[in-house]
Amino acid sequence: MWSLSIQRNDHEHATLHEALSNLFQPLLDATDFGRLTGEIDDNLADAAWVEKLPTPAFAPIAAEFVGIVDQHVGPIEDLRYTWRLLRDNLHACHVYLTPQQIYVRPLIPPTWTHTPFTAARQRIYMSATLGEGGDLERLTGRQNITRLPVPPGWDRQGIGRRFFIFPEMTLDSDETDELRQTLMQRVPRSVFLVPNDRTKDEVVREARSLGITTFDATAIEESKAGFVTATGAAAVFANRYDGIDFPGDECRLLFLDGLPRTTNPQERFFVAKMGANALLQGRIQTRVVQAVGRCTRSLQDYSAVVVTGSELTDYLNSPARLSFLHPELQAELDFGARQSTSVSIADLVENFDIFLRNDAAWEAVNRQILAKRDTATQATPSGVGQLQAVVTAEINYQRNLWQKHYEGAVENAGQVLAALTDPSLQGYRALWNYLAGAAAAYGEGAGVGGMSARARIHFAAARDAAGAIRWLASLARYRAELPTVSTENHALQGQIERLETMLLKLGTKHEARFAQREKTILDGLNSADTTQFEIAHKDLGEMLGFDAGHHESDASPDPWWTSGKYCLVFEDHSGADPKSSLGADKARQTTGHPKWMKANTTITHVTEHTEILSVLVTPVKRAEAGAFPHLSDVALWPLADFRVWAREALNVVRQLRRTMGDECNLAWRAEAQAAFEEKGYDAAGLIRSLAGSNAAKGLKK
Repeated sequence: MWSLSIQRNDHEHATLHEALSNLFQPLLDATDFGRLTGEIDDNLADAAWVEKLPTPAFAPIAAEFVGIVDQHVGPIEDLRYTWRLLRDNLHACHVYLTPQQIYVRPLIPPTWTHTPFTAARQRIYMSATLGEGGDLERLTGRQNITRLPVPPGWDRQGIGRRFFIFPEMTLDSDETDELRQTLMQRVPRSVFLVPNDRTKDEVVREARSLGITTFDATAIEESKAGFVTATGAAAVFANRYDGIDFPGDECRLLFLDGLPRTTNPQERFFVAKMGANALLQGRIQTRVVQAVGRCTRSLQDYSAVVVTGSELTDYLNSPARLSFLHPELQAELDFGARQSTSVSIADLVENFDIFLRNDAAWEAVNRQILAKRDTATQATPSGVGQLQAVVTAEINYQRNLWQKHYEGAVENAGQVLAALTDPSLQGYRALWNYLAGAAAAYGEGAGVGGMSARARIHFAAARDAAGAIRWLASLARYRAELPTVSTENHALQGQIERLETMLLKLGTKHEARFAQREKTILDGLNSADTTQFEIAHKDLGEMLGFDAGHHESDASPDPWWTSGKYCLVFEDHSGADPKSSLGADKARQTTGHPKWMKANTTITHVTEHTEILSVLVTPVKRAEAGAFPHLSDVALWPLADFRVWAREALNVVRQLRRTMGDECNLAWRAEAQAAFEEKGYDAAGLIRSLAGSNAAKGLKK
């Protein structure tokens, strides 16, 4: 209701999206602008990208923003109403950017402005999973919600029985696909919960190829009759984890793919850019619990739950996170994980059949789950009490900001900050220092006395509270009194963020995907096949957190690695005879790579300010006389040394992976940054190191 989502790929929104993108272009670097407009979609980091326009950057262009939206929104029915609610309150909203949308919303929904909320004498929220730490209050903008206690005994006993299957703990991707197709065809109906429309479309295509009829959320909401009476049917929902139930015989097989970590860009920004994991931990857990319970709605219900996606598999097998779940769910997950380890497809199918028969054989197994349940205890996450304690002040902050009472908003933010002392809330504390600074900055613009100093203090505190958060460092671009972060550190922070994204995608609790990726890179770098070498070289860059690219065209370089304003562009001469000499043509081609990079910015995304070093990777030790004039600005990386370096670098990544926790874990980011700086894996450090190995001096005549 208070969220304006302007979709790039919606034909009705496209012109508005383009106009706003052009408005934002001066505030974004070339890579981020390309991601916003869809011109850049090369890798995982691009797809997962989220950005927030800082308040000091958005405030000066807010009037232009209003003018553009006013001109375009008239015929767009699904935007008009929300725009009327937000138009005069943009000072109390935030603008988020993703590859799919421009998203505008307030921090907390201002339900006090909506008569059905304010005029109601009583509000009842019905759910068995309301969440903790003030989460329901933040979602609804209401204070003082009274929660009914759990009935005696239900703190241990769950509803129904789930049999969890984790195929990716043992099977490769092809085997996982085979298992999924096999299980789908062994039951009359199955349900899929997936994270996005792209995955949903893939599931639908696969199901239909097997002759299975598919139903989407719209069809099910109109009537479940067609689905529950069908044989050979699959209901497929994207980013939908509650509200649709399939009790009894309606469905006995649930596929859950991907961790429902965030459902909108604001949540994504809080987790990925601000390290505010503690805030959303309860919300994520609630979604997971809701998701796994779609087919078990009574004590008699039972359903198999097939879990895929490395993040979700890791989440449901993390001892720390397991301890926060209901004891019965802990026991079910523990049993499922043990049954999914070191098994074949046939083993998993056999166990699935035993579960579905629900006879004496399964009852013996069920007693194991009950025994585990009786010894399990449910813990409370650190910081939950403080999050609950500050929620009233947070809502008051949003209310005062909405009413342009900036002094009151800054005071409310101070109340929040005074109570957020738990170490796990470091990222959330940094966020609230930023929000306090944003309110003070608006107060400064409105002429409220003393607000300039408050803005300066809080913005500085935000940056100091979490030094590993790159986004906060960018505030210095908009507040002259804040010291700027070095370009080297900014590039390293970006590198670590991309490394984190890669490791989360590969999974941190189970070895298979990471080990396969590692092996593929090392095999490629040791291969005599030059194409395999170049692919592995690019993949190595991605594993080290670089924006790595490769483009096949006339005179184009081999892989390039970029981060921030630094770029290494390579000429892979790996197939050369070590006894041969480097020719003048190869030298001329290598020294021309930086020019090619800057002449093809739509491909490379470098700018005129990018520092580019051309690097020759070769086994040869000599060069022809005509080559030397072209090698004065080229770095030499002997092939044998490069291979040793790659093995050592991947080993450091492996070690960092062992200590990795949640996304945007600030302590881990600091550890990773320190390790990369020490080893010289950061972009600036690597350029310095390689620049000292000049090809003109390193090769003999």
